[in-house]
Amino acid sequence: MQIRKLDLKELDVAWGIVKQLREQLTYDEFEDLIYDMRAREYTMLGIFEKEELISYAGVVVQTNLYHKRHLFVDELVTDAKYRSKGYGKMMLEYLKDYAKMGMCTSIVLSSGIIRKEAHMFYEKEGFTKKSFVFVKELS
Repeated sequence: MQIRKLDLKELDVAWGIVKQLREQLTYDEFEDLIYDMRAREYTMLGIFEKEELISYAGVVVQTNLYHKRHLFVDELVTDAKYRSKGYGKMMLEYLKDYAKMGMCTSIVLSSGIIRKEAHMFYEKEGFTKKSFVFVKELS
């Protein structure tokens, strides 16, 4: 097993798992967005068993007034066939070390309202609910 950064040549590998979380995206949208997010140093991380990607995290070290310097997790998803086998916990442990190396004071993530199992997992791993995310769609 290996945890490492993915590069842009591996977008198709990442897409195999990301599409399980971001069902509304097409591959072309995913690719365009990944290239756009490079400006904010979006980093793709993965847990691999041999050549197979098992778990994926898309993260950014950022700073704001509310969370100060923190690691923001945009995506965290484990392939459906490997869930509940400890890979999510393993990725969070890696992200904790990654955040510390980036001099972050916390790890922050947002999760959809209907993802109750994910919420229970995050709480079990020591995350607390601190805010709500409000979105106004622009037409």
